[in-house]
Parts: sequence; structure tokens; C-alpha cells
Amino acid sequence: MSTELQGRTAVVTGASKGIGFAITEALAEAGATVIAGSRGTTPALDALVDKGHVTWVPVDLADPAAAGRLIEAAGGRIDILVNNVGTAPARTGGFLSVTDEEWQRTVDLNLLVAVRVTRAALPSMLAAGHGSVVTIASVNATLPDSLVIDYSAGKAALVAFSKALSKEVGPKGIRVNTVSPGPVETELWLGGGGVAESVSAAAGITPADVVAQASDATVTGRFSKPSEVADLVLFLAGDRAGNITGSDFIIDGGLIPTW
Repeated sequence: MSTELQGRTAVVTGASKGIGFAITEALAEAGATVIAGSRGTTPALDALVDKGHVTWVPVDLADPAAAGRLIEAAGGRIDILVNNVGTAPARTGGFLSVTDEEWQRTVDLNLLVAVRVTRAALPSMLAAGHGSVVTIASVNATLPDSLVIDYSAGKAALVAFSKALSKEVGPKGIRVNTVSPGPVETELWLGGGGVAESVSAAAGITPADVVAQASDATVTGRFSKPSEVADLVLFLAGDRAGNITGSDFIIDGGLIPTW
């Protein structure tokens, strides 16, 4: 275990599995005290809690009042906030099939949850004169996909929100950055009801075919691992990234073409 973040308190949303769990684990291993918020727990998160340094807070952030309850659990000090909650429903029926209610839920979970939790956390960071906010966005913020049209719009707004906020709070010692992964080896993509399963059912192919096609679209030929995303978040959370703010970091295996 390193001591890079020894003595610091971090809050992670959507912490029970996937990218959120990997981030929680990485922060704890770096010495931080982590408040892990999620609707439910998992055996892996329970094991992490048993080791110490991690406190699980059951919270459904779809409830606007829940953000305040999660931040209160940190006990008045927050050095690091990681906004990870999100949802990426595959819209296999096309744009006209997506209802107002579905748009609202997607935008709420991918944008407004981060807005609310950040709003609740900022006062303690401002009082301390330092802090790091790292928000998980997506390559779809800059590479929109009609299959996840509402998700793409929500993540684009999330990156814009983070950039705008960085300009306001940067002079006050608070850094705000986003991390935009491409496909990652999580249940969101690979689990039951995930992207691969939903797309395969609509396209008449197997989930493995969908995963293979997505992998082939990257330069590296594979999905990112949750731990690789967590390593990037860990860097941005710590002092080594002390002059980095207002930036969006892409980890996609070369999925987005550059010229």
C-alpha cells in the first residue's frame, strides 16, 4: 500500500462495482479514507470495507436529497470527489423510440447527479482552500453515437459543466477534471442487460460478436480494464497532477481517431 493520499478523505459515487469499485479500491490502497456511495453493496465492496479505510453509505442518488446525505457521511472534510454514477441504455429502437421520461432519467443520472454531489461537496473544499473533483465522462461526449443518443448528450453536458466549473474554482485551489473512457470491461457492457446483450438482440448476432466489433474499433484491440481507469483517476486526485485542471483525459485504446 502506498501513502500518496494518506490522511485525505475521498467520496466516490457508484462505488459498488465496475469502474467505481476499482477507483474506491485504488484510493484506499493509496492511503485515503474513502466514503463509498451506492444503492447496494457487493461481496467485493464488503471485503474492502472489512479491510478498513472504506465506509459504505447506502444511497440512491436519483433522489435529489441523497447528495447531501452522502457528503455529510464524510464528516465535514472532503479532499477528493469522484463522480462516477451513470447509465448507458442502448436505444436500439432509434431516436424516435426514446421518450421524455427516458431522456430525463438519463440526463439526471449522467449529469444532474454529478452537479448535486459536487454542489454539496464544494463548500468544505472551498473552506479548506484545496480539493480535486474527478468526474467519469465518456468518449461519447466527443464521439456521439446514435445507439446511446441520450447518454452521449448527457456526457457532453457533463464535460462542459466540469470545464466551466474549473474556471470558477481553480483560483480557489480546487481542480476539476474529467476522465472519458471508451469501452471498459464492466457489467455496463458485458453483464446481463448490458450494451453487448441489448445490441446483439436487436442486430441478430451474439454478444461476443458485439464485443469483438467494439474491440476491433480500437487500436489496441481490446477494452480498457477498470483498474486502468482507476489509475488515471488516482493520478488526477493526487499532488502529481497539481497544475492540471479543466482537462478531459481520454482512455479508449485509440478508439477516437486523431489527425
